Amino acid sequence: MKTVQFYYDRTMMDLEVPDETPVLVSRIEELKSEKDGSEIVAEAMEHPIASDRLSKLANGKKDCTIIISDHTRPVPSRDILPNMIRELKEGNPDIEISLLVATGFHRPTNVNELRNKLGDELYEEFKDRIKVHNAHDPSENVKIGVLPSGPECIIDRQAAEAELLIAEGFIEPHFFAGYSGGRKSILPGVADAKTVMGNHCSKFIDDPHARTGILKDNPIHEDMIAAARMAKLAYIVNVVIDEKKKTVKAFAGDFEKAHLAGCEFLKDYVGVKAHPADIVITTNGGYPLDQNAYQSPKGMSAAEATVKEDGIIIMLAGCEDGTGGDFFYHIIADEPDIESAYQKFLATPQESTRPDQWCSQILARIIRKHPVIFVARPEQKEMIEGLKMTWAADVNQALELARKIKGNDASITCIPNGISLVVLPE
Repeated sequence: MKTVQFYYDRTMMDLEVPDETPVLVSRIEELKSEKDGSEIVAEAMEHPIASDRLSKLANGKKDCTIIISDHTRPVPSRDILPNMIRELKEGNPDIEISLLVATGFHRPTNVNELRNKLGDELYEEFKDRIKVHNAHDPSENVKIGVLPSGPECIIDRQAAEAELLIAEGFIEPHFFAGYSGGRKSILPGVADAKTVMGNHCSKFIDDPHARTGILKDNPIHEDMIAAARMAKLAYIVNVVIDEKKKTVKAFAGDFEKAHLAGCEFLKDYVGVKAHPADIVITTNGGYPLDQNAYQSPKGMSAAEATVKEDGIIIMLAGCEDGTGGDFFYHIIADEPDIESAYQKFLATPQESTRPDQWCSQILARIIRKHPVIFVARPEQKEMIEGLKMTWAADVNQALELARKIKGNDASITCIPNGISLVVLPE
């Protein structure tokens, strides 16, 4: 027997499994550096991809808005932002710098979360120049064009009016946009709800190209690229992080080409061959991405790619923040069964997309084919059951429940961090 450790909340859960049990992990840990994250970022910024140095871009600009990630993303902002701010001031000491938090469709980031993200010193310096984007306040957002698929492209007014618009971020596999980072700082990051819902429509979510690790012919990605171009996103710094959330590689420069370079680099480390099994155990990589149920389909989609046709998925996510969205919850919970919920998603036209429908649709897509046993905090039991899944207190109890259905000899595949890899066909 061997012990497999699964990321859960702010800790790990251990499970004893047979020695031959496949454990799917990325090769990110092979990326080692003697330098700290700040040095890695600084070196990338010294050699931007398809772009002038940020200091040159700042010349002659009155103001600059830096789009930063919100509380749900483990972006190492303390490595990135000081370098961006330093270069901006080197190029233009008088430039007015402000921060715009890319909440997308998430709840607003609070002060404590901003302090934790930025550190006390940076927070105190910018606390009067930090705006938390609100996708649901039309008065704060402005139309800048029309997306290729038809919806209006509406973004935060501060981003639209900035003389210089730049962004931080990180690159990891994404369950329907292919990869995170780059253009996602604009859409959904600082986009209006109307634009996000048009981009995340049921038709696009159902498209076979809208999957983890796929950019080519991905309709969601194509709309996101168009939105970033319309917003005139001038420069990005995106990083790759290891399992401990440490910066191991950085890419700076043009938002398309630097991001693509990062994706090409990353895919060699995150692609793993599927090992079909009766029971697949996965996670959302621990805190912060496992703090609500809304984010959980990300980790589940990795299991979906390797579980057998009649197999069971075990999902681990603490969900300290509950559902992550009432709409997300009720779209499924208020339906009599998962199939009726799923068919309603597919029948919803683009212009009628409902808030948080995309994550619910992916969750329903998975649950309708595979029973899901969900390990979460005890206080979330009712919520998990409302989402038509089975709650378990820990991974050992979850496996016991799964074996009652599939048998004690059922095969198992373990995925300690479901958001860190791209499961490839056999």
